[in-house]
Amino acid sequence: MDNNTNPLIASKNNKSKSWKKNLASLSRWLHIYLSMLSFFIVLFFAFTGLTLNHVEWFDGKEKVQKFSGSVPLKWVKLKDTALVPKLEIVELLRKNCHVNGAVSDFVIDDNQFTVSFKGPGYAADAFIDRNKGSYKLTETIQGFVAVINDLHKGRDTGKKWSVLIDLAAIFMCLVSLTGIIMICFMKKKRLNGLFLVIIGSLVFYLVYYFLVP
Repeated sequence: MDNNTNPLIASKNNKSKSWKKNLASLSRWLHIYLSMLSFFIVLFFAFTGLTLNHVEWFDGKEKVQKFSGSVPLKWVKLKDTALVPKLEIVELLRKNCHVNGAVSDFVIDDNQFTVSFKGPGYAADAFIDRNKGSYKLTETIQGFVAVINDLHKGRDTGKKWSVLIDLAAIFMCLVSLTGIIMICFMKKKRLNGLFLVIIGSLVFYLVYYFLVP
């Protein structure tokens, strides 16, 4: 009996073709729309990969400002450091010096407090004299490229931006994998496509092996 006339075999063949067709369609749909959805994110991380690799092109773009002032002496001249009103001190510095970034450190020593603020391309350090209540603050604002480089690395960007980096990585993986799946269903381009994947992987490994110290 011809396989084409056997109902069971014909049914299995139809199911197999249907499954492959659905997988190919889903991969194509995901590849197209994930590429569009993540277009700017992928472009951003590609561009900042270049700027990170050539930081010397953008040196000398930082701006340094210095501020001075005082905080209420009763806030800092306390024997019990657990009673130090840290929030009030931080908010006073933000108001008087227009400080940005998140508090990265608040160190209490015998003679001074050190309060540090960090953000993408940004740093501010305040030193508060515990005996006088006076402070000196140095703010360093780097250029636009330094900001996007820190965003790329996720340095001093907070947890929410870290989630975005994870999503970007997932999108890139999905776009790559759906591209591979798509090429597997293109009979005329499959061999050439997979061959180029192997060549690209080999080139990547050889560059790493021979050029990376």
